[in-house]
Amino acid sequence: VGRDRTPPADMRAFLGDDGTVDLRWQLHLDGDPLTDEEAAAVADAGRPVVRLRGDQVFLGPELARKARDRALPPLTAVEALAVALTGYAEIGRAQVPVADGPWLAALRTLLTAPAGDTAVEQPAALAARLRAYQLRGLDWLVRMTSLGLGGCLADDMGLGKTVQLIALHLHRQEHQGTRGPTLVVCPASLLGNWEREIRRFAPGTAVRRFHGAGRGVEGADDGFVLTTYGTMRLDAERLGAHRWGLLVADEAQHVKNASSATARALRLIPAAARIALTGTPVENGLSELWALLDWTSPGLLGTQARFRRRWIAPIEAERSAAAPGGGPGATAERLAHLVRPFLLRRRKSDPGVAPELPPKTETDHPVSLTAEQSGLYEEQVRTTMAEIRSATGIARGGLVLRLLTGLKQICNHPAQFLKETEPTLSGRSGKLALLDELLDTILAADGAALVFTQYVTMARLLERHLRERGIAAQLLHGGTPVARREELVRRFQDGEVPVFLLSLKAAGTGLNLTRADHVVHYDRWWNPAVEAQATDRAHRIGQTRPVQVHRLIAEGTIEDRIASLMDAKRELADAVLGSGERALSRLGNDELASLVALRSVR
Repeated sequence: VGRDRTPPADMRAFLGDDGTVDLRWQLHLDGDPLTDEEAAAVADAGRPVVRLRGDQVFLGPELARKARDRALPPLTAVEALAVALTGYAEIGRAQVPVADGPWLAALRTLLTAPAGDTAVEQPAALAARLRAYQLRGLDWLVRMTSLGLGGCLADDMGLGKTVQLIALHLHRQEHQGTRGPTLVVCPASLLGNWEREIRRFAPGTAVRRFHGAGRGVEGADDGFVLTTYGTMRLDAERLGAHRWGLLVADEAQHVKNASSATARALRLIPAAARIALTGTPVENGLSELWALLDWTSPGLLGTQARFRRRWIAPIEAERSAAAPGGGPGATAERLAHLVRPFLLRRRKSDPGVAPELPPKTETDHPVSLTAEQSGLYEEQVRTTMAEIRSATGIARGGLVLRLLTGLKQICNHPAQFLKETEPTLSGRSGKLALLDELLDTILAADGAALVFTQYVTMARLLERHLRERGIAAQLLHGGTPVARREELVRRFQDGEVPVFLLSLKAAGTGLNLTRADHVVHYDRWWNPAVEAQATDRAHRIGQTRPVQVHRLIAEGTIEDRIASLMDAKRELADAVLGSGERALSRLGNDELASLVALRSVR
């Protein structure tokens, strides 16, 4: 690769070059490369046996063809990056190792500069003192954006991705070539948080919202412009006509489905550099990683179809063939080498990252079903499994999802499953009884709790129940208006309300709720990454008290078995795994029946 080229000294110049990089076959004999003279002799031999280095060597027709036609289709600059990082080139549909040399080594060094000592200082205008790992994050952001490559900052929730991004914006304003406005696209619930953080950490920096009636970007030649994914989707053409120095997708898991209208709209907005922010770069599968990095660094991973063929399929095959606990396969390791420079991820548990963060204790609380719940559960399994056994295709998949949803609702409370309008709540649910005990203990110690459920209907039942018990609680869900969300967060943080009921998907990301020292997961989401994000609303920088996480699990039910599956999935977050209930819908009838059967607990 690039054998006759001068090793690159400047990455931006290399990437900006419209030219290509030569690629050709290199022939080896017993592991040693042939000289050009020897390769020419092989090409000119015209017979299946040739004398090389004192030996008679047999040449197959394929090897002879490669000797005659050594030139291969050239690589683009981005394709050359991938080759430098993985050590392999895709020729035809085969992965062929490439011969390392000065040109590839120089390219690799430019991209993977050591991350030990930071080369940048925090901007003078930043009204905060960055922690050491945040300064290293800023250095990485500056390096990637200055190269025009983009990247994904995937630190754990609560480690300060927002302040690192604000610091990046301020740093870019200090240099003529990178000045310009920053567009931040985020969920509606985070508009207020972004505005507050910018005013706090970058006082004097212009910030406006592109949201609601009368929105516009006229005159936004510097500072920050904040918008939501929904508004961006409607006004992508208008936003795309404006010049942006930096484009940021916050909680970028919202665009992990590359074919969604939101993801397609985001690609219509050009910018000098793109950064994705997410605490969970891979929730369910590697296709999500492709969607993120193909937006931040287009072309790096090839087309989606090529990515599936080159990476996902081999990784799946290696995982299936590997022994339990055997670690990642060779293909997964090569992919890790490829994406590592473009994705920065630090965890709270990493040495030296957040030593001041108080400990987090996680406890699974098994609870028994009431007699009413047990009866409903067994009836739902019996009747729906009978329908499933006689169904096929899409109809069967729909019945499986209906069964799983119904069982989870029964485990929560019979009133949720039965859709009762004026239900009696006390005494009918093991989970509700345990929640009462937990909250009594928490509130007696002057604590505060976040209670997450994936069902808004269940959250409303809990709100009513707590009100009847005289416990002050408030509810945030997907339909809560932005201004109301901000008011609810403020009231909880100020200690006005001790119990915050939250819809898991609507409130599981972005919110800062460090007033809470207890987090209760009333029901289980199928993906452990989603639960972890929700927990991080409380366990994040700014938290001064130990955080206790309580997971309520109905004994002997599908929740019990899903809990063990989730533990395994948490260890395999970088693998291709089925997505929650849809994966379960592919189980055979006997496997499904075993999974959902109500079992006695002794």
